[in-house]
Amino acid sequence: MLRLCHVGVARRTVLLALTEAGLIAVALAVAVRLSSAGTGAEGTGAGLWLPLLSAFLGALCLYYCDLYDSAAMASGSEVSARLLQAVGLLFLVTAGLNDLLRPSEWTQGGALVGVLLAAVVLAGWRGVFWLWNHSDRLAQPTLLFGDGPLAMRLAAEIQRRPELGLHLVGCFSPGAPPGAVDCDAGNRLLQITRRERVARIVITMEERRGQWPAEELLCLKNDGVRIEDGTEAYEAITGRIAIESLRYSQILFARGFTVSAAMRCYKRAASLALACLALILAAPLMLAAAIAIRLDSPGPVIFRQRRVGWRGQLFTLYKFRSMYVDVDANGQHLPARLRDPRITRVGRWLRRTRWDELPQLFNILRGDMHFVGPRPFVLNQERELEAQIPFYRQRWAVRPGATGWAQVHRGYCATLADNEEKLSYDLFYIKNMSFSLDLLILLQTVKILLLGRGGR
Repeated sequence: MLRLCHVGVARRTVLLALTEAGLIAVALAVAVRLSSAGTGAEGTGAGLWLPLLSAFLGALCLYYCDLYDSAAMASGSEVSARLLQAVGLLFLVTAGLNDLLRPSEWTQGGALVGVLLAAVVLAGWRGVFWLWNHSDRLAQPTLLFGDGPLAMRLAAEIQRRPELGLHLVGCFSPGAPPGAVDCDAGNRLLQITRRERVARIVITMEERRGQWPAEELLCLKNDGVRIEDGTEAYEAITGRIAIESLRYSQILFARGFTVSAAMRCYKRAASLALACLALILAAPLMLAAAIAIRLDSPGPVIFRQRRVGWRGQLFTLYKFRSMYVDVDANGQHLPARLRDPRITRVGRWLRRTRWDELPQLFNILRGDMHFVGPRPFVLNQERELEAQIPFYRQRWAVRPGATGWAQVHRGYCATLADNEEKLSYDLFYIKNMSFSLDLLILLQTVKILLLGRGGR
C-alpha cells in the first residue's frame, strides 16, 4: 500500500492510473502526428502539451466513472460499461480543447482518431490488468495471525479487493485459551509459513501478551517475512479506524488525534476562503431556490435546527427547508427515508442536488463549522449514539463540516451499525487531518455532486 493524501492506496491501482494516463497521452500524440502528416504544419508547443493535458483530463474521466473503484474493477462487464462512458467523456473533452485552442497540428478528425486509439489500448490494458489482478500466483501470500472480529474484517477486505495484490493463505489461531501460552504455536507457525511461502503476516489478535510466539515471529522477520499490525493494516486498506479493536492507549499515544495551532489557522482560513467563493458563485442558485420554496409550500424558506458541534456545544444550523412545516412537532427529528412523505416537491429536488445545504455557508462564515469535518447531528441523536458507540465523543474534538470523509463514503445512516461505520471514517479523518486529505475530500465531494449521488 502507498499512502497518498494520508490515505492508503493499492500499488496496483496507482500503477493502473499512471499507465492509463500514459497510454492516453501516447494515443493522442500519435493522433497529432497522423493528423498533421501531409498538411505541412510544423509542430508547435500545442503538439506536446495538448495530449498531456488531455491525458490528465482523461484520467479524471476514468476516476469520475469509478474505474478505480474496487467493485468496478472486480467485474469485467462493469469495467466495459464504465470504460465506454469514460471514452465518451474523453472525446467531448478532447474535442472541446481542439475547438477552443485550434492547434495547427490537429486536423478535423484528429480528436476522434486519438480517442478511438486510446479506447482500444485502454480496453486491451484493462484486460491484461484483470488477468494480473485475479492471478493468485502473482499475489503475495498473506497469513492472518488471530481469529477475532478484526481478522474476519481483514479477510473479507483482502478477498474483496484483488488489486491489493494479497493472496490470503488463512487465519492462524493459537490453540491455548485466553491468558495461557500455546507452547506449540511457534512451531506450527513456522511450518505453515515455510510450507505456504508466506511473505506477510498480519497480527490481528486483540490480546497479545503471553499468547503469541515472539521469538518465531522475530525469526520470520529476519528471514524477510513482513510482520504488520492488524489495526494499521485495516486502516490503510479501508480508510477507517477499527473501532472494535480501538483502545484508549492507541488514541493517547498514536501519531494524530490532535489539532495543532497551525492546523486550526489553516482550517479557519481555508473555510472562510472557500465559503466566500462558494457564496459568490451560488448566489443566483440560492435566490432561485428561495423563490421555489416560497411558491411550493407555506412556511419559512430557511430551516433552523440545533446541532452538536465542537466540544459538544450546540449551534444553530441553517438549511433550505425541504419538508413541510411541523412534520416533526414532537421534536424527535428522524432521518429522511426514501420517498419520505414529509419532503415537499421542491425539497425532493433540493435534496437530490444538495442545494438544501447551501445556507450552511453562513455557518462556516460564523465559525460554527469548517468546510471539511464530521457531519453534525441533532442533540437527541448524538446523545443516543454516544451512549451506544464507544469513542463517539471523539467526533466533537474538531469542528463539524459541510462535507467530510464519512460523507463521501457513506450516505444516510439508518441503523446503529451504519453510524458505527460512519464514526470509523470520522475517526480516521480526525487522526489524519491534513491539507492533502481535505483536498481529496473536496475532489470526491465534487464527484458526488456532479453524479447526483447520496441525496435523499
